[in-house]
Amino acid sequence: MKWQGRRKSSNVDDRRGHSGSGKGIGGLSSLLMGPLIKILFSKVGLVIAGLFIVVSFVTGNNPLSLLSGLISGNVGQQNTSTTYQGTDEENELADFSATILASTEDVWNEILDNYREPTLVLFTGSVSSACGSASSATGPFYCPGDEKLYIDLSFFDDMERKLNAPGDFAQAYVIAHEVGHHVQKLMGITDKVHKLRGQVSEAEYNKYSVMLELQADFFAGVWANRSESRMSMMEAGDLEEALNAANAIGDDRLQKQSTGRVVPDSFTHGTSEQRVRWFKKGFETGDIAQGDTFNAKAL
Repeated sequence: MKWQGRRKSSNVDDRRGHSGSGKGIGGLSSLLMGPLIKILFSKVGLVIAGLFIVVSFVTGNNPLSLLSGLISGNVGQQNTSTTYQGTDEENELADFSATILASTEDVWNEILDNYREPTLVLFTGSVSSACGSASSATGPFYCPGDEKLYIDLSFFDDMERKLNAPGDFAQAYVIAHEVGHHVQKLMGITDKVHKLRGQVSEAEYNKYSVMLELQADFFAGVWANRSESRMSMMEAGDLEEALNAANAIGDDRLQKQSTGRVVPDSFTHGTSEQRVRWFKKGFETGDIAQGDTFNAKAL
């Protein structure tokens, strides 16, 4: 891909080097907040507050920051967001991801009115989101609760080594697919599908999940079509890289590799053939109206 020198998105939250195991609302921090506030407004609290001010003056730290650190248990810990140093290869992948995200912004702002741009979160090892905590083993995912897509950049290495799906356009397909889920969220499709959980059988719900994933593949294809028309980023072999990646992550192929057998009722993302076909349809048409997987005669 010809991506170097292109605009990079500013909607990137780089959390590489952070731990995603921090306590959420309702944890120890929130339990301590009430008692600490009461102490601070007591006579003893005046002495403590004075000590905070003295320490702050000596160290040059904001007293509120020190208090926050005491509550969270992070006093004396460094902020890794300013000290983390990725490898040259990893930092290039971060720049690449921000560039592809910018390209999706350009495309979807053109297609949808009042498009709300998602945030890309780069993380290492594990991460916390509005959808809960996840590890790198989860793979890239989109969380509709906070409208963010999450990627551990090591996944791209896994694509090449474990899935035999190398190439920068294959990586771009992954990002565009997750952005496709964001488009579904904005269009109200995601909420409609999620409301069916518990109302239909697990096998039936899995079918709707497959429709949702295949539509995200289609939207990724639409992005590739529109992006190529706008910016001519593609090079020879790029389309094949994306199609190979779609083929590599089909439910049937992954199940065959991991267990030696295929269970169609448990599919949640679609077969290799389906994923390739819907991405290709999006790429060939560039028309979101052609991607209604929920009413298609055949998936």
